[in-house]
Amino acid sequence: MKGDLKMEQQLKRGIIPVLLCVLLCGTGLLDTANAANRIRVATIGERAPTLDKSAGYQKMVQQMIAFWKQQLDQVIHDKPDLIVVPENADFPWGLTRAEKDEYIKVRRNQVLDFFASVAKSTGSYLVYSMNRYDEKGLLRNTGVLLGRNGETVGMYDKNYPTIKEMEAGIRPGTRVPIFDCDFGKLAIAICYDLNFDELREQYAALDPDVIVFPSAYHGGFVQSVWAYTCRAFFVGAISGRGAHSQVRNPLGEVVASSTNYFNYAVADINLDYRIVHLDYHRGKLKDLKKKYGSTVQIKDPGELGVLLVTSENESIGIAEMLKEFGIETVDDYFKRSQLVKKQNEL
Repeated sequence: MKGDLKMEQQLKRGIIPVLLCVLLCGTGLLDTANAANRIRVATIGERAPTLDKSAGYQKMVQQMIAFWKQQLDQVIHDKPDLIVVPENADFPWGLTRAEKDEYIKVRRNQVLDFFASVAKSTGSYLVYSMNRYDEKGLLRNTGVLLGRNGETVGMYDKNYPTIKEMEAGIRPGTRVPIFDCDFGKLAIAICYDLNFDELREQYAALDPDVIVFPSAYHGGFVQSVWAYTCRAFFVGAISGRGAHSQVRNPLGEVVASSTNYFNYAVADINLDYRIVHLDYHRGKLKDLKKKYGSTVQIKDPGELGVLLVTSENESIGIAEMLKEFGIETVDDYFKRSQLVKKQNEL
């Protein structure tokens, strides 16, 4: 199934000629299940604008849609597979709680439908955060994942709203969902969520490939903690006061960032990776590189004692490469260390 989804993604980008796919896919001669899993991600860090309330709520909704159309036009021409925009992206800045409620009544799904149309027209996944009333009439701060066809793939209700949010009526979510995309598994965390280890540990156990972070604050080095401990790429879209919106690799390193000149960043990332420890692996990694050359990338961040190993090979995935040379992942190594510790305890 994963190979079929990846084939569809490659066809969308024009990498594999349609005729070749027709001839070979049905025969099993062309198998991309182990191919390098490259996607392009885009993040936009921009606070929703302050709008003229005297124009009326429907006019404000239309202005909000026009604002985000302008912002998205900065990245859609790069043909991203995933676009992330910040927390509360569809709320005008400076509304009171009562005004927000009235705005929600008028807005309904208009902004959602606009973002869905962008996802469909560009063939991208898109994530944004909105305030909404759920089916029980409870107010939520919700991260919405839209699929390449514009459909709603899923929603995540912010598990840890701020005290101020909860005093304003927002109810915390309790579910910690992982969403299956054609490139891998995606998780959503929103703003204040980043402060809570319990949520991070729940996500780490679910092994996401990408964590997206629509937010009003940056989180500093804690973004890197999430990326490294969850062994995932981390895409932050930050609306807060000049904070950078960035893409981090599973080592926690920034691989793309907005700047003081441009409020967006675009990065190509490869999800066919593993993190391994240096212990017992130096010679094996040398042999791995000798055999596969430039089709395997070994990234050393220094000081951690771990490496990010990525397959750029179009036919052999990283799991198969590591198995061939007897290289275990860092988590398997840590588990083995714990087992040996127990065996040696008095």
